[in-house]
Amino acid sequence: MTPKKREDAKRAQYIYGPVPSRRLGYSLGVDIIPYKICTFDCIYCQLGATTRKTIARREYVESKEILRQIEDALSSGTAPDYITFSGSGEPTLNSRIGMLIREIKNLTHTPIAVLTNSSLLFRTETRRDLLRADLLLPSLDAGRETTFQCVNRPHRSLHLRNILSGLMQLRKEYEGQIWLEVMLVSGVNDSDEELKRLVELMSAIEPDKVQLNTVVRPPTLESAQPLTSQRLEEIRALFGSRCEIIPQFKGEERQRSGGIAEQEILAIVRRRPVTLSDIVNSLGLHRNEVIKHLKTLERKGMITSRAYKASRYYEVS
Repeated sequence: MTPKKREDAKRAQYIYGPVPSRRLGYSLGVDIIPYKICTFDCIYCQLGATTRKTIARREYVESKEILRQIEDALSSGTAPDYITFSGSGEPTLNSRIGMLIREIKNLTHTPIAVLTNSSLLFRTETRRDLLRADLLLPSLDAGRETTFQCVNRPHRSLHLRNILSGLMQLRKEYEGQIWLEVMLVSGVNDSDEELKRLVELMSAIEPDKVQLNTVVRPPTLESAQPLTSQRLEEIRALFGSRCEIIPQFKGEERQRSGGIAEQEILAIVRRRPVTLSDIVNSLGLHRNEVIKHLKTLERKGMITSRAYKASRYYEVS
């Protein structure tokens, strides 16, 4: 393996993209949790079942190497709209996330976003770690304990009251924007009773935005089905003026010249099921070139593909 290929393979460990994000434009992903360590095992998760359910915060991965990879990515000409902590598990499980946010701010003026399932926000140290981020994107998928247990399947020590108290306290302490995502699954958390309770909770949490989402990519459970566009519009009206439906990606297509390492495609596919268009938009390459590499990776048995809701998704084997 050449030095360049070794470097590409190493970078794929923690950094991926920039990938097209429906919420954040082009996002440089920072993955600080090994696959798939999480506090939840959500029925709709596009990454598959949680392999280790925990609430234990620790470093998990080497922080110095993460920072080195981010600095290298930025110095190579990468120009994301956001640097986003997300990826293979719940990022706030990493006890060094606060330090990483601080050090990234010393490297770039690119805004930093954190996606979190809100499960550890009831802890003072977790909230403190997030205060220097530019944008927080927590989630809340249920207004009742029974629904929370059904849709999020949390660690046995976690209850809905933990999530609610954490979100309310975060709003008091955090001065930046909070965009609260509600992931809706047909027949699970979209009843009138459930939605009424969620609307009530939004008044107490006071996010800057409420963003409705539904199942788009292949979920952990096949029974986790999306809502129709019409139903989403009806629900959006219930939540009022600060609520929006997460739109399709509308960023400008990026172009680049030169070759591509297969590791770049694998780095994206490892984090979530993606379509051909997702990869094309992320890497800025011609569709035919990406198709060629996808066929090679499938032939090697490194990735597979499957149809879901009229689209074909690529994922690791």
